[in-house]
This record gives sequence, structure tokens and C-alpha cells, in this order.
Amino acid sequence: MHNERRRLAVERIRDLVRERELAGVVLTKPGTVAWASGAMNPLIDRTAAQDTVWLAVGMDSVTVVTTDVERDRIQAELLPADVGLVSVPWWDPSALLVAASQALGAPSTRIAADGHPGFGFDLEHELAVTRLPLSGVEQAELRSLGADAAASVENALWQWRPGDLDTSVAARIAFQLESTGADAPVLLVGADERVSRFRHPVARGERATRVVMAVLVARRHGLHVALTRYVASEPTPALDADLETVRQIHRGALDSAKPGATYGGLYTGLDRAYSAAGHDNAWAGHYQGGPIGYGQREFEIAPCQTDSPWWSVPIVEGTALALNPSLPGGAKDEDTFLVTGDGLELITMTQNWPLADAAFPPRPGVLRYGGRNDSSAV
Repeated sequence: MHNERRRLAVERIRDLVRERELAGVVLTKPGTVAWASGAMNPLIDRTAAQDTVWLAVGMDSVTVVTTDVERDRIQAELLPADVGLVSVPWWDPSALLVAASQALGAPSTRIAADGHPGFGFDLEHELAVTRLPLSGVEQAELRSLGADAAASVENALWQWRPGDLDTSVAARIAFQLESTGADAPVLLVGADERVSRFRHPVARGERATRVVMAVLVARRHGLHVALTRYVASEPTPALDADLETVRQIHRGALDSAKPGATYGGLYTGLDRAYSAAGHDNAWAGHYQGGPIGYGQREFEIAPCQTDSPWWSVPIVEGTALALNPSLPGGAKDEDTFLVTGDGLELITMTQNWPLADAAFPPRPGVLRYGGRNDSSAV
């Protein structure tokens, strides 16, 4: 499976190399390395902006460039037969750049990279555009990750009891997620008045007695999904009303998420949806999400950023989207969808969660502690 992912990614990268008449491309960031290598290398430092593995892709070769520290492990456990391997001293900051150039047989001025300043051309945007449409193999992996991520959050909230610590809820989510081989670049669990006060109520060891919001971005084999869920122990009329509004905004934006539309059209549709709900420009109060895949968001722009290079890029079949509309007071609606030729496919929800209504696409309701789910749930 991973070899097939790598083969398809390398083909797309070589199309860019050919089109730009370059000697090759060097990939240095975790997202691009995971994409082009078929997620060959599990991350050592999950927060690092630069991978411990670089990938030098030429028209006739693919070479892993890494440090002597990682060489034996990669050689023994990870390296495909048709991929070369070069290692350099870990303490020499220029050695990776020199080795990558040598692997491609060209000076760095004729080589492109994913934003690394040591090479002659920056193809970060073009590479991101190229990897957005996920292959069939990648889509299957994303569906599996989406199911595991949703189960991790939803099971933890089903287990919640009023008075539990917010950190305990986060730990349950992380435990189940990590047991599937995934990790959480983003995991927020907030409760009670902190949900209404803060857009990012990070868990801090406080008792959660009335309402809990859990936000997860999960990552496995380089791919990401995102979702948000709520559980409450008592009626939450203000939150319920705002959540219904946010769901309408989300659905209004998703109406523009069709193959052939542009991302400018998507964010314009998001802006219109906020206005139609009586909340002009409320998108300015929080990140609105966007395409998701090898980045927790491949990019995020605002509806006013019409000069963004992403504005005119078309949405293509196979792209994953995780929009994140929200309102002050704690209401947020977030899930991950695949854009298909037949419409949107929701991939981050289990069958064990109340739905808010019968409209499409399905949107989660608030789980009511003690089995009293939303009266509008179906």
C-alpha cells in the first residue's frame, strides 16, 4: 500500500520536474516527505518543521538523505529496494543540502524544494496543489483514520461523567487514538464556562461538570483528519441555538465544495453563509479551516484574501476538506469530508453518535449525558 502511494506521488513530482526543466526536487518537510515516500518514516520529533529524512526526487532516481543516526534503522526497516540511501553527520548543518544535490547530480541552483531556502526554486505551493487530490489508496487510508479518530473522541465523550477532569477526557482520547497507530497534533478539551469564553480552551486539569467540547486533529501515515464534538449533562439552549446556526453556515459553505469550483468560490460561499445567518464577517473571529491531508490544513485563507495564490485553484475530486465555522460563545462545527464525483463523503463520524437533524450532509448533535440525546436527533 505504501509503495503504491509513493509511486503515484513520485509520478506527480516528476511531472513538475519535467514541466519546470529542473534537475529534481528535494523534499524536507514532514508533510511532503510523508506524501512522496508513502509515509516511509515515522516522525521522530512530532513537532519538527524539518524531517529527519529528506527525499531527493530526480527523473531517474529517488534517494533518501538522512543522518548517520537514522541510517541503520531506515536501511533495516523502511527502505524500499528501488530507493537509494545516503547519510551524513548529524552535527553538520550543510551536509544534508550537499548530499541531496550530489544525489541529483546537479548544483542546488537547478534544484527545487518545498520551501527550504538552500535550493534554487521554491515549489511549496505547486507541491501542495499537486498532492491535494488524494489517490484511491490514500482515500482508503484517510477513511480508516477518520473512523478511528471519530471513535476516539466519541467513545471518550460517552465515557465522560460530570466532575471528570478535562485532562482525563483528553487522556482517554489520546490513549485510544495512539493505540491505532495515530497521534494528535491538535487535541483540545474544554469545559463549562471556558467553552463559551475561549475559542481554544486547552485542557488544564479542571473539573468538567456541565458541557465538554473536544477538538481533535489526528495524524497517521502522514495524513490528517479533524473533528469537533460536544457532550452536556444539562440543557444548553444558548449553545444549541448557536450550534444550529453554525451547522447552517457549514452546510452553506459546503454547497460550494464541488469539483470544478474554486477555493475562492468556497470561501465566498462561506462568507455568504455567515451573512445569511445574520453574522456578517464573523469568520474574522477564528480560523475557518480548509483542505486537509498531508497538513492539518493544507492552507487557510479568509474570504477577503482574494489575492491569495489559492483563490483561483480549482477544487478537484479526491480532495479532503475540514472547514471550521464557529461563533463567539463556544459553537463550532467541524468534520472531515472527501470531495467525490457523487458529492461529499463524511469520514469522521461513527454510527454511535446523535445527529442534529435529518438534513444532508449529516451533522453531529450534542450528546446528552445519561442517554438524553438531542430531541432533534435522528
